[in-house]
Amino acid sequence: MLELLRDPAAFVPFASLIGLFVGSFLNVVIHRLPRMMERDWHAQAAELRGEPPPQAERFNLAVPRSRCPHCGHLITALENIPVVSYVVLRGRCSHCGAPIGKRYPVVELLTAAVSGYAAWHFGFGLAALGALLFLWAMIALAFIDLDTQLLPDDLTQPLLWLGLALNLGATYTSLGSAVLGAMAGYLALWSIYWLFKLVTGKEGMGYGDFKLLAAIGAWLGWQTLPLTILLSSLVGAAVGIGLILFGRHGRDTPIPFGPYLAVAGIIALFWGEAITRRYLGGAF
Repeated sequence: MLELLRDPAAFVPFASLIGLFVGSFLNVVIHRLPRMMERDWHAQAAELRGEPPPQAERFNLAVPRSRCPHCGHLITALENIPVVSYVVLRGRCSHCGAPIGKRYPVVELLTAAVSGYAAWHFGFGLAALGALLFLWAMIALAFIDLDTQLLPDDLTQPLLWLGLALNLGATYTSLGSAVLGAMAGYLALWSIYWLFKLVTGKEGMGYGDFKLLAAIGAWLGWQTLPLTILLSSLVGAAVGIGLILFGRHGRDTPIPFGPYLAVAGIIALFWGEAITRRYLGGAF
């Protein structure tokens, strides 16, 4: 089996198929992890008040089974096949006919596409496996931040340590570069945060953004951080201005920065070294 997967003609479709099913699981993570965090906060608050924890149905990434939010219909295994079930059901619940969100197949197809590309780009080996984990985490974090303006520590912190662990063997960069990347990534946005707050009296971003950039630095090294910050800032500014001009957001409505960091991190993973060398003059 391993020998077969060394052939790109087998490894790329295999990674894409795995990505399709992982994308289905990421939909669960995106939906449930913020709610799990909220439940934990309520339980901690009750404990501090000396009250018993709130009684609620057991809720984690595994239970309860997925169900239609409109009628409560339990999703069967056949109705949970990535993309295929959405197409067969024509995007509607089989029980009540309520529409199923288009995000579900979008996340599945996106995860499959980037997984297949990572397999082609890196080839069979540790670098490809690490890239898959990095990409899956970026997708989950981006969509969670879009929904809730949260970047959970449960994802960003393990991602940072995993990046450092993989670079013990210089999988993507040297260990020294990875450690400096983690430090510089956190401190760069931390400094911007406090400078903005001192000047305006407002908070321009959350601490989760610091941790996400630190994780990207731990994976890809400090040399990619200027490119990552530049790309995320340009895309974020363009999207923010567009939303304001088209009336989708007010000037004082916060826009999550995590998705732009995630996109920039993905670009840096695949093409960061080449872009930095070509357009930033190889200074890094």
